[in-house]
Amino acid sequence: MAPKVLISDSLSEAAVQIFRDRGIDVDFQPQLGKDKEALAKIIGNYDGLAIRSATKATAKLIEAATNLKVIGRAGIGTDNVDKDAASKAGIIVMNTPFGNMITTAEHAIAMMFAVARQIPEASASTHAGKWEKSKFMGVELTGKTLGVIGAGNIGGIVCDRARALQMKVQAYDPFLSAEKADKMGVKKVELDELLANADFITLHVPYTDQTANILSAENIAKMKKGVRIVNCARGGLVDEEALAQALKSGHVAGAAFDVFAVEPATESPLFNLPNVVVTPHLGAATTEAQENVALQVAEQMSDFLLTGAVTNALNMPSVTAEEAKVMGPWIKLSGHLGNFSGQMTDEPISAINILFDGSVSDMNLKALTAATIAGIMKKANPDTNMVSAPVVAKERGIQISTTKQDQSGTFDGYVKVTVVTGARERSVAGTVFSDGKPRFIQIKGINVDAEVGAHMLYTTNEDVPGIIGTLGQSMGSNGVNIANFTLGRSEAKGEAIALLYVDEPVPAAAIKALGDTGMFRQVKPLTFDV
Repeated sequence: MAPKVLISDSLSEAAVQIFRDRGIDVDFQPQLGKDKEALAKIIGNYDGLAIRSATKATAKLIEAATNLKVIGRAGIGTDNVDKDAASKAGIIVMNTPFGNMITTAEHAIAMMFAVARQIPEASASTHAGKWEKSKFMGVELTGKTLGVIGAGNIGGIVCDRARALQMKVQAYDPFLSAEKADKMGVKKVELDELLANADFITLHVPYTDQTANILSAENIAKMKKGVRIVNCARGGLVDEEALAQALKSGHVAGAAFDVFAVEPATESPLFNLPNVVVTPHLGAATTEAQENVALQVAEQMSDFLLTGAVTNALNMPSVTAEEAKVMGPWIKLSGHLGNFSGQMTDEPISAINILFDGSVSDMNLKALTAATIAGIMKKANPDTNMVSAPVVAKERGIQISTTKQDQSGTFDGYVKVTVVTGARERSVAGTVFSDGKPRFIQIKGINVDAEVGAHMLYTTNEDVPGIIGTLGQSMGSNGVNIANFTLGRSEAKGEAIALLYVDEPVPAAAIKALGDTGMFRQVKPLTFDV
């Protein structure tokens, strides 16, 4: 029997035809995206669900999807899909991360022009029969300094377009190497320098704990008077209330927003302010982009349903079914090693070196390498997956190298990841025990034996008495239960490390208290997807 796919959002006829040409039984009902009850009644009949943004693939819908194997999102954002629920149900979630990059970048440039020349207000005034030439005095882009926050796929295109407009481009991106910045023709700067120098600021980062309110009231106050701000990335990156106050005071000369903290945005502090251009999340709204992502999702879903090939999956490694049986724990380990390295690294990464020793060296190293890189890049973009991670690393100028060697130690096989920055090299190694559980076995050359938990605490210190008691007392006084406690040291009275596997996130008060003791060189909370 042919696989059955339901399209519950508006996709092009060409995408529908791809399913048909590949032998897929496709049911095109775009009205169901806004009728969750009707969708839930029939979703159990389908192997695949193709959507845009209108359909909400909630936990409740996924529970009703008893036969569903894949959800394909025509576009990059998957906020409308409960990925945790999908993973638990064994449903693959795919997106199309590269189909609308140019369209979104062009919208940011268009918004920049619009706010520079006050085009929407001037148009409305002229439509009203007025002729207010002197009222709408604009500024040129040529020669101005553009500050780009986030120089990845879309931000990189914006940098390229801005340079063609003869703007001076400065970029803030912790994952952008100096070499890559030179190739792009931009100046790599820290955030405070960008805020102080930029005439225009445009954001191109995902919404994460690190980027939430990156343009806070405090950072807006650091900006040059007369700056203009463009946000076509994600809502919540800018404190809208603080920006509104800065616009009213004249500190900020204008703003152009395509995204808002709450969407659909029926109200906002930015609405109805002079020289504020707003659009209803149109960044990917061109016929070319919509066609591209629709065709891509149709091809990807067809490939999976007919051959088992997995492309652009957000919750599954790109490996064959046979490989997955053996490699699953090693893929998980590789992701943990990468995630540890990424969370511990604040400087731009120039190289990632991965050593595969023993039995693991005969596995699908491309998949293991991708899992490692994805783990490292998750700090910058939580949606990074095994398919997109190597592309993202390449675009950021990160050199990837892998080495295979025969078994040469205590373990049947292990993986060692070394991250290189301009300031240091940091390494972490791990293995998979017979119980299938990944373990950290070495950090910074110091041997350990640590089980990986969802919530962990990593500390470094001089090997002196009292460390164990201080850590235990601090966790206990803050109501944090320790599940596992691992210590290691280079030598007596030398450098020592500790890894605590705890039952809940370590509160900031505990982190501060440990730092205030003066006993620790580093205190770092860590999280892992276990």
